[in-house]
Amino acid sequence: MKILILGAGQLARMMSLAGAPLNLNVVAYDVGSQKIMHPLTGEIYTTTLEQAISDADAITAEFEHIPDDVLTLCCNSNKFYPGKAAIKTGGDRALEKALLDKTNVACAPYQLITEKAHLELAVKTLGKPLVIKTCQAGYDGKGQWRLKSDHQIEQIWSEMADFIASGTQDAPHSIIAEKMIPFDREVSIIGARDKQGNVAIYPITENEHTNGVLTLSIAGKNNTLVEQQAHSAFTKIANELNYVGVLAIEFFDVNGTLLVNEIAPRVHNSGHWTQQGCHCSQFENHMRAVAGLPLGNTELKHFTAMINVLGQGCIPTEVLTVSDATSHWYGKTAKPGRKMGHINVSADNINNLAVKLGQLTDYLPEQEYPGILKAATALMLSE
Repeated sequence: MKILILGAGQLARMMSLAGAPLNLNVVAYDVGSQKIMHPLTGEIYTTTLEQAISDADAITAEFEHIPDDVLTLCCNSNKFYPGKAAIKTGGDRALEKALLDKTNVACAPYQLITEKAHLELAVKTLGKPLVIKTCQAGYDGKGQWRLKSDHQIEQIWSEMADFIASGTQDAPHSIIAEKMIPFDREVSIIGARDKQGNVAIYPITENEHTNGVLTLSIAGKNNTLVEQQAHSAFTKIANELNYVGVLAIEFFDVNGTLLVNEIAPRVHNSGHWTQQGCHCSQFENHMRAVAGLPLGNTELKHFTAMINVLGQGCIPTEVLTVSDATSHWYGKTAKPGRKMGHINVSADNINNLAVKLGQLTDYLPEQEYPGILKAATALMLSE
């Protein structure tokens, strides 16, 4: 079976690796170069996008920000999963908020902004501080502001106005202001839904961010009430979208109550731990779903942590001296802050996972890999 992936980055790479044992042959469409290529070897083919669509048995995507003409072309083939509505919603926070309202899934109070009066209304009705985000084109902490006092309004509005003005009639730009909610932790849920509506959901993941970028994810810390809320949100959203594939939802945990932060209609960074932590990884389950195959087992196999490698030229080989640590390299050119790879480490219980994270700090300096020692200490204290 042939699968076409829109996007040719590390997620397409890992989907291709997961699909090969299932006899799923993958090619990728590089949106930047507009070329069809192999996501592992980088080989560029002479095939056009139209030919690749015709040849494919199924089409999927590794990211949300796909040009509308490309997305429409793929959707018109009736082979595209998870579907146009899902991709559009994942790439536009205004659509995302509308979906959450429709499905009665809780999120922080918000105000849509397209003019200065809306910003002033948000300050008045939501109060300060505010988290302000672009509805389109924002990711990994980019396109965001923090409004803490009235004297910031003019400067922030000036920057916001430039973004809004850069939109077009066919692709308007807008901004969301959200009430800043003090939260205890950030968590995410990853799940898969197949073409028959069957759902398989992974254990909840606790995430640490640095400057708006995910640096560490830990799976295996159970909380039944929180898991139930996350499962309910996933099921409501996936069913409303008639979703096919892997869907990720990020939450703020506020005293045991979950509020949705973001939705990602694809395999997700906070689910990379599933490669070693579960019987069937998020990448394999996504490929199974879009190919029409039965979903795999999402139960926890090992307590697992995932460490992002950001901007580094390589992953230190010494990490492989730590028992049950694995290295995943993306083969990209190093740039500051760029996701270059990740490290998974697994254990048979939380205490041993903490020990192994502590061992990894010998090879992963705090400046380049923030929060590992803190997470290890917190795991020790939780036992």
